[in-house]
Amino acid sequence: MWNSGGMKQGQELSFDDEGRPVLITRAAPAYEEQHRQRVRKYLTLMSFRIPALILAAAAYGIWHNGLISLAILVVSIPLPWMAVLIANDRPPRRAEEPRRYQNARRIPLFPTAERPAIGSAPQPGEDEH
Repeated sequence: MWNSGGMKQGQELSFDDEGRPVLITRAAPAYEEQHRQRVRKYLTLMSFRIPALILAAAAYGIWHNGLISLAILVVSIPLPWMAVLIANDRPPRRAEEPRRYQNARRIPLFPTAERPAIGSAPQPGEDEH
């Protein structure tokens, strides 16, 4: 479907009310922008760590019940691990991204008669070159 400006209007491009394109590329966000988003997620998750420790101390002071404080502490233990995993995660690979690893020859885990092991002794009747 073509609009009056002669541009194709579809899912590829977004247009504002005047018909001007808003999105002009499908390029991935810049590395710096992705890094800032990951740091923001990391800091957000880690910002719950100290308040959880304070909350555990306050809960013990209020209710004098170690189980409630212990439960709060147990919930806060995996926060640093989760924050690091989320911060180090990259966006999913797009289908058009090239694959870097090219394994031309795979060595089988269990060699068979058709595929002898590397460095194996020659079988009787084979040439010894």
